[in-house]
Amino acid sequence: MSKRCVIIGSGLGGLSCGVILSRNGYDVTVLEQGAQPGGCLQAFSRAGARFETGMHFLGSCDRGQVLHRLLRYLGVLDRITLSRLDPRGYDVISLGGERFAMANGRESFIAGLAERFPGERDNLRRYFELVEKVAGASSLHNLRHADRDTATLATEYQLRSIDDVLDRVIADELLRNVLVGSMPLYAAERGKTPFATHAFITNFYNRSAFRVAGGSDSIARALVAEIESAGGRVECNRRATKIECDAHRATAVLAGDTRYEADIVIAAIHPARMLELCDSPLLRPVYRRRVASMPMTTGCFTVYIKFKPGAMPYMNRNFYGYRGRSPWGCELYTLEEWPKGYLYMHYCDGEASGYATSGQVLSYMNYADVARWSGSRVGRRGNDYEDFKRAHAERLIAEVEREHPGFVASIERYWTSTPLTYRDYTGSEGGSMYGIARDINLGPAARIHHRTRVPNLLLAGQNVNSHGILGVLVGTIVTCSELLTSETIFNQIMETEK
Repeated sequence: MSKRCVIIGSGLGGLSCGVILSRNGYDVTVLEQGAQPGGCLQAFSRAGARFETGMHFLGSCDRGQVLHRLLRYLGVLDRITLSRLDPRGYDVISLGGERFAMANGRESFIAGLAERFPGERDNLRRYFELVEKVAGASSLHNLRHADRDTATLATEYQLRSIDDVLDRVIADELLRNVLVGSMPLYAAERGKTPFATHAFITNFYNRSAFRVAGGSDSIARALVAEIESAGGRVECNRRATKIECDAHRATAVLAGDTRYEADIVIAAIHPARMLELCDSPLLRPVYRRRVASMPMTTGCFTVYIKFKPGAMPYMNRNFYGYRGRSPWGCELYTLEEWPKGYLYMHYCDGEASGYATSGQVLSYMNYADVARWSGSRVGRRGNDYEDFKRAHAERLIAEVEREHPGFVASIERYWTSTPLTYRDYTGSEGGSMYGIARDINLGPAARIHHRTRVPNLLLAGQNVNSHGILGVLVGTIVTCSELLTSETIFNQIMETEK
């Protein structure tokens, strides 16, 4: 009889675990509290316009690169359409009105920035070599078996902050700020976020960068199809209410009136949500207190924009705008200062019209700003909440207009979301963008292990390993390796490449 695996949460972590385990003989059931699977892979429609919720673009998807290999292994690659971002500047960083393009590829990246900072060419080369070494030191991020020589390097840069390392490598302060201009992708904080996090993400997108034409929910649909083709099930509108345990192990998951017996339970949700579901004494008070005290990354406020037909040329890059000359500290603001920075992107609908149909603008927002409405429900937060959102939307739109004249005139309609929205739809603690914050000052206490003291209760998702599509999939390999071994999974990945 197949072992029964119940997975709580249908985000990328839950679905990818479901694919791997269902293919390897497990009887998989994925439970999703919402009406559609996908978590931050979801896209949604408003008035005929489509919007992403979280997975706005992908990196390292050219043949032979790490995400290309993983998506092929998971059965996703042939079911989605990728649209390449401008390799001359997939990211554009604007600091105080001066723009800097981040080009794909090592030599193009260095040459482009060295035009503006000619005296830093050698330092840029040293910086890029360090990024590649640190990113390459992770065997899992490169889909190979562990290497002791490189593991030491990876550990060192998990314990050194981004700003500390850059201060030692790059002499020009403005260039240091340019190099971290895309920090909304990982919500970096000065003196806290490990350089390794910056290196992984920089390397990931520098190799190649794409949007998913038609929305990243096509990834979720592909993963669901793979699970179902292997005999598994993905059940929506099934909110898990309890993880039942005996004295030794998890035995079942309750969702409403339905009891799902389980030999393995994988909680692909925030660890705090898992603890709310599981009262096993094996999960000791000290563990519960540690999870409760862990710092979260900041939340965000988003404006979702529907453009007038033919009004806004499609922008084939991501734009990071900062009012000042530094991207640091945008999460530290007063009401008068907000927003200090933003990320502006267009949705790729796959049409060749040359015009964008929709886009979105994100800026950091702390949960404290919306805490007064924390007890309310979506759509029922009251007029004062709507006024709050409208005022913030107008300020954020005005910031984009400063750098993109004509932006306001191109808008047909817009909608908004706050950290409360993320909290309610994804279960993220405090509506944080990326869950648990990596903080070098906390050491191991800032990390959640995929294993728990309930031996058959495992964790997956962005809070295990790291966030982002690659970080989550690496976490999936770690979690599934507990049941299959990493060698089995690596061999299967190699088989799909033949």
